[in-house]
Amino acid sequence: MAVIEIKNLGKKYKINQSQESYGSLRDSLNRVFSSPKNLFRRLKKEEFWALENINLDIEKGQAIGIIGANGAGKSTLLKILARITPPSTGFIKMQGRVAALLEVGTGFHQELTGRENIYLNGAIMGMGRKEIDQKIDKIIEFSGISKFIDTPVKKYSSGMSVRLGFSVAAHLDPDILIIDEVLAVGDAEFQKKCLHKMNEIIKNNGRTILFVSHNLEMVAGLCEKSVLMKKGRISEIGPTNEIISHYLNEKN
Repeated sequence: MAVIEIKNLGKKYKINQSQESYGSLRDSLNRVFSSPKNLFRRLKKEEFWALENINLDIEKGQAIGIIGANGAGKSTLLKILARITPPSTGFIKMQGRVAALLEVGTGFHQELTGRENIYLNGAIMGMGRKEIDQKIDKIIEFSGISKFIDTPVKKYSSGMSVRLGFSVAAHLDPDILIIDEVLAVGDAEFQKKCLHKMNEIIKNNGRTILFVSHNLEMVAGLCEKSVLMKKGRISEIGPTNEIISHYLNEKN
């Protein structure tokens, strides 16, 4: 049974808008009237498809790696799945709670403490206070920042934010966990801890994970199946070791 259905998904952006710096009104008028062509040049826009014709079904309990070169569309795809940005074409269907860790501090209110943000994130996912109360000690312990848990998040380092962000996302029982390259900010020991936790989530709880990373060793350690993306399109889908091998051969 597919918990994520992606059909004919596309994301279009407008690029090549004027890069001229902002100046005074007089400067702007002088540029336009000195050469009327400037007006049309400044208004010219070009379409760029960051994603195009993406079709993918993901089953419950799968860990899917998404790899590819910079600019392949990996992060754009995850942002659409996390409902951070809307698609231009196509649609997605997802079943259950979704937790996303895409950027350092994603989903955190910077003025609130770490503890307050745990409750805020739980509430956003539809959890009651009692349910969060039962999990908060494990969340704090896993994050390793208990000393700073009642400090406003705006004072956290990037590593501290990632630690708390992953711990919240992993322990609030999401049906679908979406993780971008953000784990690269953490140290090697914490990455290993996260990998173990994600494996536990899949095997013991039957959750679904989408994992984007340039750390191919982590992808291979977590995901049996992977997607290779190129220039906004899906190039290949298959066993992770095969996909990684094809990707490395193409780079070399």
